[in-house]
Amino acid sequence: MLIPLWAWVAFVLFILFCLALDLGILHKKTETPTLKSALGWTAVWATLSLLFSAVVFRYMGHEHGMNYLAGYLVEMSLSLDNIFVIAVIFQYFKVPPENQHRLLFYGILGAQVLRGVMIGAGTALVRRFDWTMYLFGALLLYTAWKMSTAGEEEVHPEHNPVLKLAKRFFPVTHEYHGDAFTVFAHGRTFLTPMALALVVVETSDVIFAVDSIPAIFGITTEPFIVFTSNIFAILGLRSLFFALAWMLRRFRYLKPAVIGVLGFVGVKMLLSHHVHVPVEVSLGVIAGALALGVGVSLLLTRNEPEGGPPAS
Repeated sequence: MLIPLWAWVAFVLFILFCLALDLGILHKKTETPTLKSALGWTAVWATLSLLFSAVVFRYMGHEHGMNYLAGYLVEMSLSLDNIFVIAVIFQYFKVPPENQHRLLFYGILGAQVLRGVMIGAGTALVRRFDWTMYLFGALLLYTAWKMSTAGEEEVHPEHNPVLKLAKRFFPVTHEYHGDAFTVFAHGRTFLTPMALALVVVETSDVIFAVDSIPAIFGITTEPFIVFTSNIFAILGLRSLFFALAWMLRRFRYLKPAVIGVLGFVGVKMLLSHHVHVPVEVSLGVIAGALALGVGVSLLLTRNEPEGGPPAS
């Protein structure tokens, strides 16, 4: 389906307007997001995502609308691991709570650009080479297997190669200077820990995108649906982090559900040229698996103390 250029431009401008409104007006002051505000913004982004799905249903048809919803759910479920990694990064760099919102803002802004490039490249590959679907399907099955056998992996930001390069070629200060990413002193420009944390957040998102983008290609190869569902999932990630970080450990049984979703999409991609799986079935399997994972997690951990947020 050919999407007119004006639709792409309108969507990008809308997202930029929302981001400018968010940081420039609604969160202009540097402060620590409260649980109430985080839940409120999570609801706002989720509502916008659902309203956009109504637009897709209206102008692109039922199948594309269902694909959008399925893709959005997959991307949101894969974002939960990203939330844990972000929490570890904040701990490692000791990012002050009042600076975390601004850091995530720029991290997600960069992630949108990087994912846009990766989606464009992935779409070109899938449409030019049919065998790419088999490669992506095998990658998702390998990822599911790796997640099921890895246990509790530790994250080590200090081993990030891009971080090592940044420290090698740029002078670095160990003190925070408000929410500034650079500071000028002694005739030189220094990177602050805010900049280093941003580097690690961006490179971590690229690693996650290697799994999440092939996953949504298993649902649809329509670039507009892939891009918009990815962007809305990423936009909700920032507020979702502050809403869920304090109780993230209670979602321990969501991991098997995510593994199941990755496995299902991987098999679907491997059989894509031989068996047609209705989009309603795909959406039902994905939504059902995630709902079961969340429900079991909350039920079996209901008596456990939630503790403080990992990034506090």
